[in-house]
Amino acid sequence: MTPPAGFAPSTPLPADCRDMAALLNRGCVCVSVDQAALRRALEEGVDHGAALSYADIVATRPHLFSDTKVYVAEAHLQSMADLIAVIEGISKLPAWRDRVLSHAPPIARHRSMAEGVFLGYDFHLGATGPQLIEINTNAGGGLLNARLLRAQRACCSREEAILPEQSRVESAFVAMFREEWRLARHDAPLRRIALVDDSPATQYLQPEFELFRQLFEAHGFSAVIADPDDLLFNGKHLSHEGMEIDLVYNRLTDFSLADARHSVLRAAYLADAIVLTPHPQAHALHADKRNLAALTDDAWLRTIGVGAAERHRLKAGIPQTREVLPENAASFWADRKTWFFKPAAGYGSKAAYRGEKLTRRVFAEISRGGYVAQALVPPSERRLLVDGVERDLKLDLRNYVYRGAVQLVSARLYEGQTTNFRTPGGGFAAVFPVSCQGGEKVCT
Repeated sequence: MTPPAGFAPSTPLPADCRDMAALLNRGCVCVSVDQAALRRALEEGVDHGAALSYADIVATRPHLFSDTKVYVAEAHLQSMADLIAVIEGISKLPAWRDRVLSHAPPIARHRSMAEGVFLGYDFHLGATGPQLIEINTNAGGGLLNARLLRAQRACCSREEAILPEQSRVESAFVAMFREEWRLARHDAPLRRIALVDDSPATQYLQPEFELFRQLFEAHGFSAVIADPDDLLFNGKHLSHEGMEIDLVYNRLTDFSLADARHSVLRAAYLADAIVLTPHPQAHALHADKRNLAALTDDAWLRTIGVGAAERHRLKAGIPQTREVLPENAASFWADRKTWFFKPAAGYGSKAAYRGEKLTRRVFAEISRGGYVAQALVPPSERRLLVDGVERDLKLDLRNYVYRGAVQLVSARLYEGQTTNFRTPGGGFAAVFPVSCQGGEKVCT
């Protein structure tokens, strides 16, 4: 076997493809992103007058994309997909709905026929394999990562045949929105889509909003990017600048639409005047961090009929998670270095803390409730060149999921406690599967 250019292992090559992926992440430091191809991928659009500017993105978001790819064993990719399938099945059980909706905001009980687009299952690669650290509803970056696939150069001779096709991924994304509409409105025509977020022009992932607008219009829909303040609801129809909206792609992080700024959108949703995706119930069923405590409560899972094989997979793939309450706070403080604390309704690692970094003042706030503690699983690393110097960056893996099916897996590289898009050399990175077939490695 001949390793790729730039590969300089200090240890013998392992026999297992999972070990091989880890070794490639340490030893293969080649630059895989073709910047000219990335420019074309980002600036391509049907409306060239509003096309994205690659130069502006690089200037304002220099750490949005990493220059390298991440290697992941196919066995680990399959393990993540299998765990996701188990969780998606459990989320359909009446007992699950009863438990998670019991502590959710009242709006989460409003039933929508839509499932919710872009569930994000985020994993660390632990010593025993992939470990689920959280689930998000409006997971960002899917379309950006699809475009990033266009810009990959091969470090190994057989990579091109294994990387997912960008066109297939984007087709799956469009089909997902069509399916959301079909589930809720059956054969009625879908005409106009609004992507909604607070002050969308100032959001870090604003370039993705424009990519979605172009993608929707390329497939025959009218599309607009809107601030909630610019929406009107007359009791029957939601509109933006005089045009009725059929479907809202919801990028808000106010998951229960409780903010006064979102009252118009909330009213339209409760009146079933629009198809909102993702919606408050999707967040309650999937993304509330207390759900991870339920998924690691083996005794309860057994009582609601989850089989032994499924419970074993949950135990192997999800770090033990428990709700932090005043009555158990003392034990968590004593063992805080082994836990990671995050708010139940949190997102984007906001107000999340690694136990060893906690002060007594912050922990006093955590101990009042509204937090979960998850057994600490350090992330794996990817070695790369930054300004000619080798550096090891942490990585996590995001699975973009719809109705139990994984559409795309991407990586995020970073330094510090959590992903931040502020690390030189870091950002989104394409995932390259490492396969073992008959003992042969992919880099031959």
